[in-house]
Amino acid sequence: MVKKYSTKSLSEIAGGDKDFMVIIAKTFLEEIPPDLKAMQEAIGNNNRELAYQFAHKMKPNLEMFGLNLGKEITSIESWTKSLKNKSTIETHLKNVVTTVERVFIELKQDFKL
Repeated sequence: MVKKYSTKSLSEIAGGDKDFMVIIAKTFLEEIPPDLKAMQEAIGNNNRELAYQFAHKMKPNLEMFGLNLGKEITSIESWTKSLKNKSTIETHLKNVVTTVERVFIELKQDFKL
């Protein structure tokens, strides 16, 4: 099965240090789930400012793990600055949630967390 994340940039950041990669993966697993949930809730409540903050905060972490979600996160950020209905980003949000939740499972398996 093809992984949803890539360790290439993670390995570069960690200088190939496997122990440090585990720490980064563990930190991702601690910080991103509540941020993802908060972003979903903010969008559900039409709290654009808060949705932007969480989307923007998660973006570098998602990139660090090689997740190809830049378009989706950027769409969510753009929505927060518009007057468009939240239905315009539902597909993007669903893709982010589905992908990131899959990565949580993969990281736990791969790093024995």
